[in-house]
Amino acid sequence: MLLSNLETGRIEAGCDEAGRGCLAGPVVASAVILPEDFNHPLLNDSKLLSEKQRIQLRPIIIDQALAWAVRFVKHDKIDEINILNASFLAMHLAVDELKIRPEILLIDGNRFNKHRIPHKCIVKGDSKIKSIAAASILAKTFRDDFMLKIDKELPNYCWRRNKGYPTKEHREAIRLHGPSIYHRRSFQLLPRHIDQDI
Repeated sequence: MLLSNLETGRIEAGCDEAGRGCLAGPVVASAVILPEDFNHPLLNDSKLLSEKQRIQLRPIIIDQALAWAVRFVKHDKIDEINILNASFLAMHLAVDELKIRPEILLIDGNRFNKHRIPHKCIVKGDSKIKSIAAASILAKTFRDDFMLKIDKELPNYCWRRNKGYPTKEHREAIRLHGPSIYHRRSFQLLPRHIDQDI
């Protein structure tokens, strides 16, 4: 069962990102402040939910959250500062956009760049803390929407199915068509054993 808050009475913002392991597209982060009594039987780590469940939960989270924000860091910025720093930047940007200032940030994972608001890192926090689970759902669904949008622009990469993750189908499309304007050039786009003319 997910916890509502680590400490009763504190304004806690859960933070999570989506898209760190992708070959293309942005990394997307969300920060969410939920009411202490927020509850929904489906709420969980976005990776443990079906696409239909995530889509079902998104408007509920948006409607009932005390504050929420989603921010994107694009592929070219990822190449410039690396994916870890881009993930931290996206979370900072999301936190800074919240309409309520939290007293503590609850970060999914074991590392974070210091923010002026104190933080606590929680490994697998998206399956332990409600606000982090909610943030994971918003980050994932907003990013998926973006990948579906650019799939219409560049359908050869099958982003509607792989969402930019390094599937066999996606890597084969890169081999055939070369990297797109949305691919992260700092990532290993093809396995090392494949001759790359890109």
